[in-house]
Amino acid sequence: MSTHKPVVIYGASGYTGRLVAEYLREFNLPFIAAGRDAKRVTEAIEKVPGIDTVEYEVVQVENTVEALTDLFSGAKVVCNTVGPFATYGDIVVQAALAAGTHYVDTTGEQDWTLHARDTYGQKFAEKGLLLAPSTSYMHTVSDIAAHIVVEQSGIDSLDILCLFSGTPTFASTQSIYTILAADHFYLEQDRLEQWPGAAAYKVNVPGQHEIFTALPWGGTALPLWWQEDPRVANCRALSGVFDQPLMEGVAAMAKDFEENIKPLPKDEQAKALNERASGVQGGMPPRENRRLHRTLDSVIGRGPNKLVHCVIHGNATYLQTGALQAYAARQLVNGWQRKTGFASASAAFGHRELLGMLQGFGFVGEPLVTGHVQ
Repeated sequence: MSTHKPVVIYGASGYTGRLVAEYLREFNLPFIAAGRDAKRVTEAIEKVPGIDTVEYEVVQVENTVEALTDLFSGAKVVCNTVGPFATYGDIVVQAALAAGTHYVDTTGEQDWTLHARDTYGQKFAEKGLLLAPSTSYMHTVSDIAAHIVVEQSGIDSLDILCLFSGTPTFASTQSIYTILAADHFYLEQDRLEQWPGAAAYKVNVPGQHEIFTALPWGGTALPLWWQEDPRVANCRALSGVFDQPLMEGVAAMAKDFEENIKPLPKDEQAKALNERASGVQGGMPPRENRRLHRTLDSVIGRGPNKLVHCVIHGNATYLQTGALQAYAARQLVNGWQRKTGFASASAAFGHRELLGMLQGFGFVGEPLVTGHVQ
């Protein structure tokens, strides 16, 4: 499908897809809004403020490699928001590769990111294309903070905490349950090591008196990104929400999986997880309020004789994701990426550049950096 619209949003009828469209409009990038139901896509995109000021087209498409390859052909980049990605991601990546299109997505699933890296990373690199899963708030802002920390020489270990407030979308809830069935890893001495099942930890939160509960949350993409960097040998990442009753509920989900679902056959596991996820979140959450929906990303970097701590305060996780996707699309359309193959958004577009973009939209403040800084 030859098109003068260089960006395709796949999954444009969803909550996140609509926000990607909103920020593509901010960057004045024409796009195709695609999904399996044209009516739903149209209804979603028409709600985007000021959408009539940018060129776009709504396309209904089957979820097959052949149909998506035809749709992506002629475009520069596909922004994929259709999760859980471990369930639906392969078809979209295969189509992007066949069409010669850069691929970015919004996943928070470590198992999908690992699979994408090992299965498709080299193939994308050979074609001069970028494969950048998790180009989203989670886990990009923590990665920006991590890159700021390792600007200081002598740092070889990263201890990462990401906390945020807000209501998960239906797709996010589906992903939370999906990752319970996967193995979760952290980086220790350059090797991926497995977190124990149903792991939950009490954490100190910078700038607050309370002790919070946080989880490996599937392991996050960060240990996979930093495994590729010779400066870092160790990386552990924990995540959570400021709503602690909700966080305790997520921890209970993990315990429920270990005790009641994990012993089941694989097909019955999937059915049980889907039923539980559908019972938690069935609708679209309200648009984020920047005064209420806050974020905190904290990275402690250590070396044999050095410690550096970076904290980034921000707001509105899903809005940030829309902006990150649109910025990535802008850079790729103009050929301004620094990496091909598998890479994080920070490696592909520059962590300071990403930070500046987020600050320009008012999403994050100036990083607070303390410790042994040169």
